[in-house]
Amino acid sequence: MPDALFAHARLAPIYDAFDGARDDLEHYLDIIGELGAKRVLDVGCGTGCLAVLLAARGMEVVGVDPAEASLEVAKAKDPEGKITWIHGDAKAAGDACADLAVMTGNVAQVFLTDGEWRRTLEGIRTALVPGGHLVFEVRRPGRRVWEDWAADTAHDVIDVPGVGDVEQWREVTGVNLPFVSFRYSYRFPDGEVVTSDSTLWFRERDELEDLLAEHGFRVLDVRDAPDRPGREYVFIARRD
Repeated sequence: MPDALFAHARLAPIYDAFDGARDDLEHYLDIIGELGAKRVLDVGCGTGCLAVLLAARGMEVVGVDPAEASLEVAKAKDPEGKITWIHGDAKAAGDACADLAVMTGNVAQVFLTDGEWRRTLEGIRTALVPGGHLVFEVRRPGRRVWEDWAADTAHDVIDVPGVGDVEQWREVTGVNLPFVSFRYSYRFPDGEVVTSDSTLWFRERDELEDLLAEHGFRVLDVRDAPDRPGREYVFIARRD
C-alpha cells in the first residue's frame, strides 16, 4: 500500500507545494536525452512532474503509480491526455514497449522485501524493449542522511493555493538498518493533523548491482547526483 503522503485525499494535492522546485529532474531529462529514449515508463510517477516534462518534449510517456490520489493530481496536469496513466505497480504496465524506465526520488527504496523489489524489476523488464534502459537513484547508506533528518526539528508553513497555510514537520521513528522509518505530519487550516508513515530500504551499491544482474540488467554506469553530490547513486542499467 502506498504511503498516505501519496494516497491520502488531503495530502496528495499539497505534495508538490512541499516538494519544491524539483531541480533534480533536469538531471534525468539530460540522461534520457543522452540515451536517446523516445518512449518512457515513469515507475512511481506520483503527481506526474517528470512525466509532464517528458511529454512536453515530445516523448511518449506511460506513468504508473499505486496511489490513485496522486494520479488524479497528475492527470490534472495533462488536460490534453498526452500521457498514459496507469493505476498500479510496475507489473501493471505490462508490455509497454518502453525504451527507458525511470524511478526518481525515493521510489527505488520503498520496496521493503526482496520479493517486492524482484516483482518491480520483473515488471520493468517486461515493459522494456530488448536493449532498453533502466535509470534510478538511491541514497548512499554511508551518508547516513537519517541523522540529518533527526536533527532537523523545524516546522515549515506554506500557503498552499486553494487550501491556506499548512504546517509540516518530520520525525525519525526508527532506525533498524538497512531500514529507516520516519513520519511526516501536516496541520491544516481547520486544525486537522494528518500523518504519513514511511520506511526506506538503504541498500548497498554492490547488493543492487547483484540484484539487477539476477534479473537481466547490466549496469552501465553509476553516477553521482549533480544536485546532491556525495549523497546518492544514480544507476544506469540496460536490459539484456
